[in-house]
Amino acid sequence: MEYSDEQINHILNVYKTQREKDKINYQKKKLNPDFVQKNRDRAKKHYYENKEKRVNNYQLNKELQKAKSSYHYYMKKDDIDKFKEKYPERYNMLTNINYFKDQKPLASIDTSE
Repeated sequence: MEYSDEQINHILNVYKTQREKDKINYQKKKLNPDFVQKNRDRAKKHYYENKEKRVNNYQLNKELQKAKSSYHYYMKKDDIDKFKEKYPERYNMLTNINYFKDQKPLASIDTSE
């Protein structure tokens, strides 16, 4: 479905005014003790229902966080080669996610020098 520029501008303006109205309504509501209590109850319920997801997410990211921490430790000491020798699996993990900032661009990408 194609929209004209006029229609796009209208849609954006409607969205913008709606967001402004929502913001004003929230500013009024947020001081209401009932609203605050409902939000707290909803947040607690969500927290308790999703505890296992949080634990699983932590377990999945634990090794990645260790790898990043080790990398930064050896980077501060200016001894990246020692990091590569001592923790090759952590180095490979960081390489797989393209974590290193000093990587060279792919050969297929043209760069101006």
